Amino acid sequence: MSPFTPDERLRAFGNQLIEIHLWLREELARLRDGVGDPGVRPRDLRTHCLAFCAAVTRHHTGEDAGAFRVLADQVPELAPVLHELEADHHLVAETLRRVEKLVGGTAPPDKVRTELDTLAALLETHFVYEEKKLVDALNALTGGSTEGLLGVPLPPLDGGPGPAR
Repeated sequence: MSPFTPDERLRAFGNQLIEIHLWLREELARLRDGVGDPGVRPRDLRTHCLAFCAAVTRHHTGEDAGAFRVLADQVPELAPVLHELEADHHLVAETLRRVEKLVGGTAPPDKVRTELDTLAALLETHFVYEEKKLVDALNALTGGSTEGLLGVPLPPLDGGPGPAR
């Protein structure tokens, strides 16, 4: 029996990486839009922030333990790229901790928004570099699962709130 769901067999892992990044970009935009919005309660903002931060952390931890290990074995010339991306993951994790602290406290909206802008810029640079350097190699992989390689399942088709199919 194949480890893939029927939907996963139709998609290459590099393309799935792009889908996950698109979903994370959209979630971050929603989170940023909620900062300072009088219609968004602080508790809802904190909940959304914690869910987003957890999703990014799961994705990066999954990549480090999954896709990056497989690619290091199968495409050794990617080692320098993989090391750079892992270093980025540590920078993103530090920024996520600062965002969580700000959203969990009584920080003014402009300070939260500034930190989210920093996170958005860091993630965008990271995602573009990762996609440029890894999509073809990921698309060539023939074994594994989206969650096992990329840390999270594919985002919902309806653009809903979580990365599940």
